[in-house]
Amino acid sequence: MAHFILKCAAPFNDKLKSGVEGRKRAFNTLNSELADNAKTLWFHCSSLGEYEQGLPVFKVLRKHYSEHKIVLTFFSPSGYEVRENSPIADVVIYLPMDTKTNAKHFVDLVKPELTVFVKYDIWPNYLNQLKKNNLKAILISAAFRKNQTYFKPLGKPLRESLFAFEHIFTQNEVSKQLLESINYNNVTVSGDTRFDRVFSQLEQDNTLPFIEGFKNNQLCIVIGSSWPEDENLLIEYINKHDKADVKFIIAPHDIKATHIKNIQEKLKVSHVLYSEKDDTQLSKQKVFIIDTIGILTKIYNYADIAYVGGAMGNTGLHNTLEPAVFGVPIIIGHNYDKFPEAKDLIDNGGMFSISNQKELNHILDDLIKNEVKRQETGTANSKFIIKNKGAVIQILNQLRI
Repeated sequence: MAHFILKCAAPFNDKLKSGVEGRKRAFNTLNSELADNAKTLWFHCSSLGEYEQGLPVFKVLRKHYSEHKIVLTFFSPSGYEVRENSPIADVVIYLPMDTKTNAKHFVDLVKPELTVFVKYDIWPNYLNQLKKNNLKAILISAAFRKNQTYFKPLGKPLRESLFAFEHIFTQNEVSKQLLESINYNNVTVSGDTRFDRVFSQLEQDNTLPFIEGFKNNQLCIVIGSSWPEDENLLIEYINKHDKADVKFIIAPHDIKATHIKNIQEKLKVSHVLYSEKDDTQLSKQKVFIIDTIGILTKIYNYADIAYVGGAMGNTGLHNTLEPAVFGVPIIIGHNYDKFPEAKDLIDNGGMFSISNQKELNHILDDLIKNEVKRQETGTANSKFIIKNKGAVIQILNQLRI
């Protein structure tokens, strides 16, 4: 059914079309890239977020199994298109749809010695085929909720597929208890590997000279992964905030030309696009619009205050841990119920949730004026990251690597 729906919708959506076309090529790619006797590992992620979540584990496994071929699969174009040339994999493909025929063909071709699924992308036919072939599989950074199908009377088929995993590593105790309620007991609360992933960012070179030139030693507010619901409030604030000593960087989720133009038309202050930065005196601009992808994490290094998008609407909150690791106070919208790390960051005193323009104005004004508060809330976030890292070590210890 899912395959039929995607196929029908594909002509009207470029991303869906990319996924449908990519899945058609998957088996041909595997046949051409894998020798019959190749030793392999299989990593599967739903999209880019799960890839980033699994990356700390993938890197260690890549090093430990240096003689193995690694097959990396994605379900979503947002993962495949960005990480098609991932250095931790030898073969990167879309996962063919979860049918019994596809699952048998895929598993027979790949024959993975170890399979790693990340977070929640559970495909019963693939998992059942792995179990049938006595192949080892684990699920990492798993997060379950009581209202999910696995824990309902009619959820038996999905529930049984979880038992194909030799071990499940959960983000929290609630998820562990839910698994135990269905008599799945090979479970460890290891935490969220994203904490390890973002902490490793501090070990990298996060220098961006053009951002330094733009910031020019002034206070800088970074608006990351914003959606129109976020931008409407923030642009209203920017247009009325005429102080020269505060800069703004907007890195929208949608970087299509039409959306970027829409942002430009709404701004009443000086601004520059990343794509036009070489022809502009950056230090004279009030707003820097990032119309590219792949550099937001480094940009957060220059933030004094961060706003992370997605929670003013219903699209889903983006990664708040990325700015948190740099010791930055964070503001988000009000729809964050499905993001436990957001609730924890708020409870820990490093993040603020807003519901309207008035609340946004109040919090931004307060953080801009109060340097002590900025430092205290930012420090609370960096300490939170340090406290919660370590999931990778627990997973590797269980795997005896």
